[in-house]
Amino acid sequence: MASTSPIDYMFRVDDTSAAARLRYRELVRARTPAERLEMAASLSLSVREMAVAGIRARHPDASEGDVQRALAARLYGKEVAERLFGKGTREQ
Repeated sequence: MASTSPIDYMFRVDDTSAAARLRYRELVRARTPAERLEMAASLSLSVREMAVAGIRARHPDASEGDVQRALAARLYGKEVAERLFGKGTREQ
């Protein structure tokens, strides 16, 4: 049966060898739960920073509020963003 762990999901791309995937998996499993949580939080922050950079690149004149609304729409969907920021929120 195929594994569905987050680590396996990350490696569905074809540019990583099986040996490299296995080694990465071993390295991650050797970390403490706190270290793995820190890794996940860091990756999450990186994703947010890249999303904000993309929004700002496409809309350089957007206000901070507009950027936050667009980020919420991207991360959580338009419906959630509208509940948080009001109607007119669009995914950017």
